[in-house]
This record gives sequence, C-alpha cells and structure tokens, in this order.
Amino acid sequence: MNDMTQGGDRLVVVSNRLPVVVKQVDGQWTFIPGSGGLVSALAPVLRNRGGIWIGWPGTSDADPATLSGLLREATRHSGYSLKPVALDQRDKEDFYYGFANEVIWPLFHDLQSHCNFAPRYWDAYNRVNRRFADVIMQNTRPGDFIWIHDYHLMSVGQELRAQGIAARMGFFLHIPFPPLDIYMKLPWRFPLLRALLEYDLLGFQTLRDRRNFLQCVRLIAPDLSVSGKGQVITIRVGNRELRVGTFPIGIDYQEFARGSKAEAVVRKARELHEDLPGRQVLLGVDRLDYTKGICHRFEAFRNALQRFPELHHRTTLIQVVVPSREDIPKYNALKMEMERLVGEINGQFTQSGWVPIHYIFRSLSRTELLAYYRACEIALITPLKDGMNLVAKEFCAATPENNSVLILSEFAGAAAQLQKGALLVNPYNVEEVAETIQRAITMGPGERRARMHKLKRFVREYDIFWWVDSFLRAAIAKDLSNFPVPEEYVPHMETISL
Repeated sequence: MNDMTQGGDRLVVVSNRLPVVVKQVDGQWTFIPGSGGLVSALAPVLRNRGGIWIGWPGTSDADPATLSGLLREATRHSGYSLKPVALDQRDKEDFYYGFANEVIWPLFHDLQSHCNFAPRYWDAYNRVNRRFADVIMQNTRPGDFIWIHDYHLMSVGQELRAQGIAARMGFFLHIPFPPLDIYMKLPWRFPLLRALLEYDLLGFQTLRDRRNFLQCVRLIAPDLSVSGKGQVITIRVGNRELRVGTFPIGIDYQEFARGSKAEAVVRKARELHEDLPGRQVLLGVDRLDYTKGICHRFEAFRNALQRFPELHHRTTLIQVVVPSREDIPKYNALKMEMERLVGEINGQFTQSGWVPIHYIFRSLSRTELLAYYRACEIALITPLKDGMNLVAKEFCAATPENNSVLILSEFAGAAAQLQKGALLVNPYNVEEVAETIQRAITMGPGERRARMHKLKRFVREYDIFWWVDSFLRAAIAKDLSNFPVPEEYVPHMETISL
C-alpha cells in the first residue's frame, strides 16, 4: 500500500450509515458491529491513520450521552472514532425513503417510471447533506482527506466548500450513473452535477458510468477539457480541475475463501445436497428490490422448464430474497408478485419428489450464505441494472473451483471484469436466459473448471483492499499513467444471415 493508506494525513470516511448500528434490545441500548467488505477494508486504514467515520447511527431515540458512550465503546480498540449525524423521522421519510430511494435509486438504475419527483424530497436532501457537512466541519482539521460515499450524500462536498473548507475531498458512487437522456429527467439535474464537480476525485464503478457522467457534465460546461487516458483522467471545468476515475469495488476474497471451508459451512452444504439428491442447484441471492430482475428470472426458469423437459427432476432453483424496505408500497407489491410467480410455476411443474423453485424470504446467517454458495453448482445473478453486484464475486470466492458456473447479467457492473469466465445474458431476454441455464447445466467439467479458475483469479487480484488502495493512490498520485485502462464489456453483435 502507498503512503496514504499506511499513514500521514488523517482519513475521514463519510457514509449514510455508520459501521455500527445502535438499537434497543430488551430495553437496553446496545450496538451491533457492522460487517461487509467496506467495513473490513476501511477499518485498518482508519486505524493506521487515526481517522474518523461519520454517519447515521441507525436511531433517533437514544439520548446524546448514551449514544456517545456506545460509539466510544464500539471503537475502544479500533484506533479511530465514530461521529453520529442526527436524523429525525421526517428526514428518514423525505431524505432516505424519499429522495434517495424514490428519486435517485430508480433513476440511476434506468427505471425512471418508478420515480416520485416530489419537491419536498429535494429540500430534504439538501437539508440532510448540509447537516452531514456541519458534522464534518466540527470534526476535521487541516490536512485531512475526506472520502464521501454514495448517492445519499452527493451534495456534501458542495456544502463543505460553501463553508470554506479547503481539504481534499473524494466521492465514490456505489450505484450506476445513468446515460444523458435518463439523467435529464431529474428536475434538479444541473444543481446536482455542479455539486459533484466540487470534489477533487470522483470515483465510478465502470467506464460506462464515467462516460455517462462526462456526457452529462458537458451540458453545463461545454468548455470541459479532458486529459489523460486509462483508469484515472483529469478534467478541467472553468478554473477548476478534478480527477475522475473508474474503481470497480471488490470483496475480501480470502475471508470468503477461508470461510467456505469452515467445518460448519461444509456440514451445512452437505445437508443441502442430501436434501436435493441428483440435482444441479441454481442459486439466486438478492435483496428485495425491483432492480434485481427476480420476476424476469422466474419467467426465464419457467421458459427453460417448458422448452427443455430433460431439466425436470434434474435441477432446482433456490431463490433467497433478503427483506428490504417492505413499508414502501412498490416493494411490497414486488414481494406479492414474486410469491405469485413461485406458486404458479411450482403449481405448473411440481412432480412427486421434485419442486422446481425453493423460495426463501429472510436474511441468512453467514454460515448459511457460505453453505449455499458452496452447495449450489450454478449462480443465477441477473439484475436489470447493478452498480457492481458483489454476490457474483462472493460466489466465485466461496464456491469449489471444479464444478461451478456463474450466469451473470450483462447490466451488472461486474460484467466487465468477469466476462471471460461468466456466461453473460440479457435479463430482459427470457429465452436467452433459459438457453443459458440449459447450457450451464449440461456444461462439462473441463469448461467449468477453466471458467471458474479465471473468475477466482480476477476476484482474488482485484479485491476490496485493491479498491481502497487504488482510490486513495489516485487522490495523491502525480503520474496518472500508472493507472491502466480497465476492461469494458460490449455485447457481441449476433451474426445475421441475409
């Protein structure tokens, strides 16, 4: 790692949520440590540099003294501190459920028909971003590098500049950035673009996202100039210069690889196989969300069973859906539609000793998740649009190398990196997905092994630690030619006979 990740200037991480959740359990306030790649990657960097993590603690009810004590206890041995941002119920409704999840989330996933452009949502977004900026101002000092994360907080940098802060600031967008014709539907399109231009480094998941952003910026800055090529480029807008890079986020490969070999995981995976003897098992693991394409996936599986009857009794689809935002009407309606399809397909095809779809609607423990990754031969990951999709990478890290296949949507950000090993599909084309399911099930062991070997090697090399290091290096590097051109995925044109 470089100087920035080893020490020197302090790092201030800002995200919508803190890496711990404060909640009441049996009438007592307590905290639950966060998990996941972002926490595991940034924690050692913050520890080495004595940094700060700023975000919402998950509650509005704990009194300040109790909250402060819990957050100190949560990081007593970590070497960094947590600073809370207070959000009340109105903020949750209009900022989080409103602007973040009814405007930006659907729009940036190319599903503008799901948007609700209520003016109060924009007011709430600015109000909360200003509140985050206030907390940052109270807890930073000269020399800090401020790294702000994701679509909830795009305007924080502009709010900080308005308060006179001169610190270096980076922003990383974890979701896609939409193409020009879709982005232009946002009523507040120009203010949001101007806010993003206040950062010193902007990071996107893919080259497509970066290209979409630059096309949009040219509208408000026709004199924009771009220099350099590769992973990180420099753009000049008026008298301001900033860097824009592509940083595909990874996972903690070693953690998933080691975890999948744990005795409890191996035992659970064996039990899953024994419950489904003689079957090749397809696995879908998704949060409840309309961007994940779960209903399209069910229709594709139905199509495969209709067209390829030899798959009957030979394969089972296990679909895990993790509950999310169920109090939002669109999500509740999606849940009902998924359950209707599962019942309809199982009713159509179930035979003695064989149920085609096993549907699980709950969160999985770590052991259960790794066991499903290990036990299932084929991952069916077909989002309609995804910033990256880390489930695809987790499956590659945790599954045995010699018998597994990854079917992946070409609209997942991970498609560019994983295209040489995965079977890529258009999730809207149910016949193509059905044919790919049949191809995966009949694929020989040699091809399976070769494809998964490529996938594992790539996921291992470009892990979460590479991601943190490359972003922070890009913020301080003097020579951007050291950042190579990342891969891009372009669908292959079908041969047309005339």
